[in-house]
Amino acid sequence: MTGLVGAVVEAWDELRIHKLRVLLALIGVAVAVAAITGITAAAQMMNQVMREQVERDAGRPTTLVVNAWATGPQAPTTAQYDAEYTRVVERYGIEYASREMYTQLTFRFPTGAQPVEVRAVDAEYGLMRRVQTQQGVWFDADDVDRLAPALVVNETFLAQLGVADLSGHPTVVLGGETPVRSTVIGVVANRWAEEGPSAYVLYDHFTRWASPDPMYGPSVPALNLWVPPDMADELTEVVRRDLQGALPGTQADVWHQGGGFDVLEGGVRWVITGIGAVALLLGGLGLVNISLVTVRYRIREIGIRRSFGATSGRVFFGVLMESVVATFVAGVVGVMLAIVVIKNIPVEQIFGVALDDTPPFPTSAALLGMACATGVGALAGLIPAVVAVRVKVIDAIRY
Repeated sequence: MTGLVGAVVEAWDELRIHKLRVLLALIGVAVAVAAITGITAAAQMMNQVMREQVERDAGRPTTLVVNAWATGPQAPTTAQYDAEYTRVVERYGIEYASREMYTQLTFRFPTGAQPVEVRAVDAEYGLMRRVQTQQGVWFDADDVDRLAPALVVNETFLAQLGVADLSGHPTVVLGGETPVRSTVIGVVANRWAEEGPSAYVLYDHFTRWASPDPMYGPSVPALNLWVPPDMADELTEVVRRDLQGALPGTQADVWHQGGGFDVLEGGVRWVITGIGAVALLLGGLGLVNISLVTVRYRIREIGIRRSFGATSGRVFFGVLMESVVATFVAGVVGVMLAIVVIKNIPVEQIFGVALDDTPPFPTSAALLGMACATGVGALAGLIPAVVAVRVKVIDAIRY
């Protein structure tokens, strides 16, 4: 252990003496380490962006979507659906569940009445689907007790109300058999540029106040269950069986939705690693050249050390450690540079969406960068170390 520490200290002293010669090569190594580390970390951040986008569209892993479609002339009532869905959630102790129903309701805008696409959901839906509001808030459990419906609308809906923000607590009349004035409490971004007006409403508010147009058919709610992945297969079968028995005259279906997305799978991972490896090798070649020149200038010094009893192994290890220590320091600088860059990436401007869960800088990327830098240093120091070992004592007199 003492010999290793001494070799490292000696290598550091030699680097300080010859710092101008190795600086350029080490800059290349540091930049290469920053590149491979930064690319790996950026890819992980992109993974998170894509994963969250998939979860907004399809639900968290693993989300079970439950439906019970009527197959006979007499379909279950909405109350029957709600009762059976509630029993399923309570029976299996499912923590996150939300009913969901797509329909169209008529709203009375300043420009006239207009049908609007509406999604009736429970408050947990926002967490399960990572719904982000640009203004205002999403529903919470207490909103069920409101004396009038609350709405979370898209940007087009808000624009048709003729307001730019929620500072004035805008309201809109929900038409139907019993018109009621609804309050807009949140705004979400349009899903595409030309999207028409749409809104979310709490499922309990929908059943209490809404009057769906019968031309769109019966209102059949679905049930979304966010369950642990290891329980998904078992719950899929038992929930389907329970609903099939509890709601005669229906066809119960349960299927998986949600799941991660990994852009680092397969060949992409090897491409990223390959690019960083080439960059590191280029920096290592520069270090090899400089180390060889340095050894030629140090032949007298090495010969004198050999004359005082330094073994071939000691000389070999000392010269090798100079490259390893140099590239290790360059690796540390490169990793620090990558951390600074990644932490200051404007995710929302680049990817067009803010992250709910920003991933920490991956330790694996930092370790990979340091390992590559140290490995390149060992390879770069191998040839100069062999040359140094072949120096003979008599050469000290010649030089």
